[in-house]
Order: sequence, then C-alpha cells, then structure tokens
Amino acid sequence: MFSFTEEQKLLIQSVTALAKEHLAPRAEELDETESFNTVAFKKMAELGLLGITASEKYGGANLGAFETTLVMEKLAEACASTTLSYLAHSILCVNNIHANASEAQKQKYLPKLISGEWLGGMAMTEPEAGSDALGLLTKAEKKGAKYILNGAKTYITNGPGGDIFVVYAKTGPSRKDVSTFIVESKFPGFKVSKKLKKMGMRASPTAELAFIDCEVPVENLIGKENDSISHMMKNLNLERITISGISLGITSACLNYCSRFVQERHQFGKPLSHFQMVQERVAEMATHLDAGRALCYTAAQRFDSGDTDSTLGAKCKLFTAQMGTHAGIEAIQLLGGAGYMKEYPVERYMRDAKLMEIGAGTNEIMRIIIAKSLLNLKEK
Repeated sequence: MFSFTEEQKLLIQSVTALAKEHLAPRAEELDETESFNTVAFKKMAELGLLGITASEKYGGANLGAFETTLVMEKLAEACASTTLSYLAHSILCVNNIHANASEAQKQKYLPKLISGEWLGGMAMTEPEAGSDALGLLTKAEKKGAKYILNGAKTYITNGPGGDIFVVYAKTGPSRKDVSTFIVESKFPGFKVSKKLKKMGMRASPTAELAFIDCEVPVENLIGKENDSISHMMKNLNLERITISGISLGITSACLNYCSRFVQERHQFGKPLSHFQMVQERVAEMATHLDAGRALCYTAAQRFDSGDTDSTLGAKCKLFTAQMGTHAGIEAIQLLGGAGYMKEYPVERYMRDAKLMEIGAGTNEIMRIIIAKSLLNLKEK
C-alpha cells in the first residue's frame, strides 16, 4: 500500500472533513433538484483546493497530480457530481491557464478563479466532435484586435453558471490547426443555449454553449495560433488521471455502504454477510478498489515526475471507470429491492459512475490510445 507524507495526511483529513460537512448532507437533495453546491465551492476555496495545482503566487496550493487524485477520491466518496464540477474548474480551467497562459493572463484570471469568485470550465466537445477531439467545427477568425468565434459546444460542465471558459477552436484548414482561447461569459456573442438534464452527475450543471460572432480580444489567445495540440493532450492526460479519483471515490462509497448494510440486514435468520455469494461480491469490490488505487496513485506520481506517457491517464480511466460502474451495479444487487429505491444512495452511485465510462474520453477511445502505444501505431 502507498504511504503518505504528513502534509498529504493532513490534506486527506481536511478534505474528508469538508466532504462530510458540506457535500454528503446535500448530495441527495442536489441530485434531485439538479442544483450546484455553491457553499461547498466556497469552502474548497478556503482550503486552497480551487487552485490545487497552481502556484501560491496566484493563491494556489502548488500540489501535483497525486494530491489532486487523493482530493478527488475523498470528495467523490461524499458527492461525485459536485466533485466533477470541481474537476472542471480546477483542472480543465485553472490548471490549463496556469500551465499554458501568459503571465498577464494568469494575473488577470487565476486569482478570481482560485478564490471562488469566478467559476470556470472547459469547452472542447461539440455536437459533431466528441471522441474525435480534432474534428472541431467551431472557428475563430482574427479581425483586427479581436477573434470572432462561431460554433457550438455541448456537454460542458459548469456551463450554466460558468464565468470563464477555456475554449478550443479551429484557426486553420488542417485538423491540427487548433487554438485555445479564454472566453468570459460576458463577452458579446456568448450564450448558454440550453441547460441539459442528465441521468447522473445531476449536481454538476451541464449545458450547451453557443458562440455567435463571439468577440474575444486577441490577448485572450493562449499561446500561439494553431499550437494547442500538445498542451491539449497533456491536460487531457492529467484530467484522466485525476478524474479516475472520482471512480475510486464512488467505488469506496459503494464498498463502505454495502459492508454496513450486509452486516445489519438479516435474511433466513442470519446477516447477509454470512452468505458466501455476498462475501464474494464484497471481497471483489475491495480488491478492485485497491488495484485501482495502486494504478492511479502510481500514474499520478509518474506524471508528477515528468513522465509524458499518454497511456498513463488512459489506463487509469479505463480500469477505474469500469470498476466504478460495476461497483454501483453490484451495490444495487447486494441491497436487493432497497438498492433500486431512491431512499438509498447506491442507485445514485451507479448513475454517477456511468459517466466515467463516457466523459473525458470513452472506454473505447482509452483502449485505442493504449493499443496504439503498445503496437507503435502512429496516427496519419
């Protein structure tokens, strides 16, 4: 098993306490109402979590993928959907800006994002470009001191209430002619076109975004034109490692709830925990969880040490996403009829877990990434 430094232990304790007080008590309510946990985000800001990978210079915690994965896991044990919104803010937006933006852009945007004054997100997926991340249709055309963006993005986490979005758009004819922009929701031509209703992760607001002659100042271009692929892929790798922490948290929640339930619930004159088929399910869930942790923690540490292997995140996400969904289904089965009722949390765990097999790259795309690396297949 992994050993933690004293600082990491303190971080785990602090995040666990925050999750217990501000996430867990409202998880069922916010799932039902599809509402955002504003209070919890403010508390995250107070702990420095909203800029977990950013420099202290901007108010961040200056921590790595390993600590971020631990935080995701502990938060997701209490409320996976609030944790998903946290990931979109802290990794897809804040980390992206911190890693790739100019000093002026960092000074302008990071302090307010890290303090929780602004909510951030990232806009990549489009109605016709999901798994094909380079098949973007949203275009940005430079006109004088502004870029004019036209297009649509969909399934955007934090879309309904977000203030700042990292947006990818085409700026040339080639598939790889992709540029990155910091877009404020107040910019002319930006519109939240539709809030989306979902099966799970319902406390993580999601929307379709429209860019209709959206005016973006040239100084909001991150880096150079047509030069976004490398940092896009690096941030995706980090996202897939850290988002795997959410699957770890869901699986841990399933295991903890089921372990208590089968000891308390009696059938045929004895606790469910005395039946070998029940023991088998619980034992396998625990084993899968430890295996998932070993994979994710190792990948996170390698990422922090500078390893650029693109399969790090793909392997983490593929294994833990399947693990989380399986744990949710098994938890429902262990509870029987109770597991199918909204009175118990395991049906929510299962609904939340399923997104992990789709978002941030589907299971199928993860397998392709891993196979291409193993077989030394180059994309033409």
